[in-house]
Amino acid sequence: MTQCQLCDKKATVHLTEIVEGQQIVKHLCQECAQNEGLAIQANAPISEMLGNLIDAQQEAQQGNEIRCPQCGLTWSDFRKQGLLGCPNDYIAFGKPLQILIERAQNNATKHSGQLPQHHKGNFGQQVRLLQLRQDLQTAVEAEDYEAAVKLRDEINKFTTSNT
Repeated sequence: MTQCQLCDKKATVHLTEIVEGQQIVKHLCQECAQNEGLAIQANAPISEMLGNLIDAQQEAQQGNEIRCPQCGLTWSDFRKQGLLGCPNDYIAFGKPLQILIERAQNNATKHSGQLPQHHKGNFGQQVRLLQLRQDLQTAVEAEDYEAAVKLRDEINKFTTSNT
């Protein structure tokens, strides 16, 4: 038999909370739970209890909800509408929006495009050369000179073999 943590009566309400990654368990009797505002009415319909729980969760989320300072759009408004309000929303909703985009694109966040089926010439080779040059620029900016030398050599081989 578990006892109430406040008055040593039989605990009938057991509450588990996760606060900053730590689990906190409370065991209270009905009277102490009511005093703490935690008691649930015994004869309340389940739909009412669930509705109250959802309302409480939404109220808690609204206090912490992300809002664009420029257009005032909230994250929940974006989720309902599916449309962003202004270009600043990409910054305001940065992290959750990135997660959403990654999920929608199967973790492909870099657009690589497609080639038309009827293309002529060496368009694919031009795309490869462009990618190599971008990689070279990134390596130089990151001061990864060994990778930059390899990329430069690959670009030189690529351009001399295709001329």
